[in-house]
Amino acid sequence: MRILVDADACPVKDEVYKVAWRRGVPVSVVSNMRLRVPEHPLIARVVVSDAFDAADDWIAKEAGPRSVVVTGDILLAERCLKAGATVLGHNGKPFTNAGIGAAIATRAIMADLRAGAGGEGIGGSRPFASADRSRFLQALDETLVRLARA
Repeated sequence: MRILVDADACPVKDEVYKVAWRRGVPVSVVSNMRLRVPEHPLIARVVVSDAFDAADDWIAKEAGPRSVVVTGDILLAERCLKAGATVLGHNGKPFTNAGIGAAIATRAIMADLRAGAGGEGIGGSRPFASADRSRFLQALDETLVRLARA
């Protein structure tokens, strides 16, 4: 079992480390630039090239049924779900096979609306809140417990 973190814009890296240490689960922190990560035997920094989607490609290749992927990227979530991984958004909400199609469609519609409006007046995601952080901590812990029992 391991956790793969799409780290470039991840607001919950510290929470991932906290849960991973408590549960003894290794973490790969994947980015296309060197990020500061704790010096700990369970934490591995993976720096990929700066090529487009290089971090996503690495994560998707490594993801599997015993992986928990942490990402806000819907398209990466879809790739990881196809590989059998469990995927959590930064807000703690899981991406699922049943809901990923709708999430991708919504993403495409919003991109089209923003492009047509010149990006003005069309909002993106709501701001990340402390409730999201708490929900993420609980969801990651529950996910790891469930995978450990499987």
